[in-house]
Amino acid sequence: MGQPGSPEEYGGNNSALVIADAYLKGLRGYDIEKLYEGLLYGTEHVHPDVHSTGRLGHEYYNTLGYIPNDVRIGGNVARTLEYANADWGIYQLGKALNRPDKELNVFAERAMNYKKLFDPAHNLMRARESDGSFSEPFNPYNWTYDYTEGNAWHYAFTAFHDPQGLIDLMGGRSVFNRMLDSMFTMPPLYDIGGRRNIIHEIREMQIMDMGQYAHGNQPIQHMVYLYNYSGEPWKAQYWAREVMDKLYSAAPDGYCGDEDNGQTSAWYVFSALGFYTVCPGTDQYILGAPLFKQVKLHLENGNTIEINAPDNEEDRRYVSSLKVDGTMYDKNYLKHADLINGLVLDYRMSSEPNMKRGTDEAAFPYSFSRE
Repeated sequence: MGQPGSPEEYGGNNSALVIADAYLKGLRGYDIEKLYEGLLYGTEHVHPDVHSTGRLGHEYYNTLGYIPNDVRIGGNVARTLEYANADWGIYQLGKALNRPDKELNVFAERAMNYKKLFDPAHNLMRARESDGSFSEPFNPYNWTYDYTEGNAWHYAFTAFHDPQGLIDLMGGRSVFNRMLDSMFTMPPLYDIGGRRNIIHEIREMQIMDMGQYAHGNQPIQHMVYLYNYSGEPWKAQYWAREVMDKLYSAAPDGYCGDEDNGQTSAWYVFSALGFYTVCPGTDQYILGAPLFKQVKLHLENGNTIEINAPDNEEDRRYVSSLKVDGTMYDKNYLKHADLINGLVLDYRMSSEPNMKRGTDEAAFPYSFSRE
């Protein structure tokens, strides 16, 4: 088993997704070719002193498809999963820039590297050794250095760009939904592993008392919306409202954890509107349940988004039906272009879930495997 070496240093290569998302959503006024060149450079380099810049462990990731546990790189599981997501973003941006297929195919293949760490025996993401074997011993509640401020449960759903691929790995929608359900029903057990003490993210998970769901730390915040990909969107509606109601308040202690560059606030703002950006780089916002009876967003282009839910109440958190510009709408997502052009969303809310709406595969959001 590998031993802790370098600190976690908050791995990932998320600038790739920021740039891809901005360009693909139509933002201009910069040298995209130069930025793309920088993204390619970053997949094969790391800053000599600031290891969160570029890709620490790229030499392993680019050859093995993952960063091993035994090469003294902290957050190896987290880095691998986030690098795969970033590679998907580079692939999508490269397509838009008409880059050659030979180049694109590399990133399309690497976007599937999240599968390299999937352990079908546990349906969780686990660290591997350089020889390909899973690291032992394994404790899914261990906040070990293989992950970044989390455990195997928190990183089990880190395939933002390919939930369908993850569903397939887990054995289908039924198993996937049970795994999602389990996050909220398990006790908030933890093991600090090789850490010297309990970090505040662990304590916040305990205090929130939503099982292993640790909303106070960002890696898991997309999870409630994944029910939209697996045929049970009413559970996304339930849990999004549950998190808003219980874990946020207009008080000095109104945050349930780190703000981290505005992410915890952004989750609330989007979720209160009734949708969330699970995967930057797509044109989709995944539906939850609006918090207010009416919201009007006046966009800088002069258009307006109007969100109406007149029968919305604390005990009416489920979406019975949704109309978009007067037409019944059954999909589990909204498109960026439609929102930017302005639209009217009319919700009928209910105290009972509508278990038929949004359950057909045609209603599911984007997954790379389906592309």
